[in-house]
Amino acid sequence: MNHKPWKAIFDKYKVQEHDFSQKPFELTAEQIKHATANFTTTNEREVRVLCKQDTREDRPEVFVNNNLFLLPIKNGTYAILQGEGYVDIPEITSDILIYKSQLAFELETSKIGNSEMQHLDFAYASSLIRSFLNDSSLVLTIRGRKYTPKFEFTAGQFSQNITTESVQTEVDAGYEGRNQVVLIEAKNSKTRNIIIRQLYYPFRQWQTHTSKKVKVLFFEKRQNVYSLWVFEFANPNDYNSINFINSARYKIEQ
Repeated sequence: MNHKPWKAIFDKYKVQEHDFSQKPFELTAEQIKHATANFTTTNEREVRVLCKQDTREDRPEVFVNNNLFLLPIKNGTYAILQGEGYVDIPEITSDILIYKSQLAFELETSKIGNSEMQHLDFAYASSLIRSFLNDSSLVLTIRGRKYTPKFEFTAGQFSQNITTESVQTEVDAGYEGRNQVVLIEAKNSKTRNIIIRQLYYPFRQWQTHTSKKVKVLFFEKRQNVYSLWVFEFANPNDYNSINFINSARYKIEQ
């Protein structure tokens, strides 16, 4: 969990003495490298690895003990904030629905491998995504890594103002229809929570590029069950205004 290098970072820059109620603590990649220079393994010195805290459980002890989370705000600069940075992925307890694929033939190649993108592509090719959202107009238009435009928002326990620009985002799949754009974050194993940033940054990014409604979904394929969750931001300018809307789980019959 990289507890030791993060403790070294906090000790060097006196992060725990910072008053988080006044403003977030900004930290650069160069500062991280400098504070961890004496560590011997790549995982203890690599900025990308140290700053990858995708779930609450990924956080080092100094973050957990002080109720902190980490956000990138521009290339090579991070903000440490106090408060809740994550959103729960609620367990779906409703019955598993049987969905009949709209394809007239069986997809043999979809059975090779076990990647998130592959399972999402199969769900889309079978028209499950369109059916779940009741939107037959959706077509795949967004995929891969891009960089955010400049935007401002509030986040954390104290609703502090954050400005971010040119932060890398990755959307597993994005679909555009007549009236909406749908962005999906996908996993292929059981996920209890994720950092809100993985939904919020792409949401804000694509909101600047379209006048259509932008919708954010979480997708998971576990064994032979395909699960979908819909989230929304009640206030597009508030990171913590995320709300769970609805979910369903399916088995696909070809």
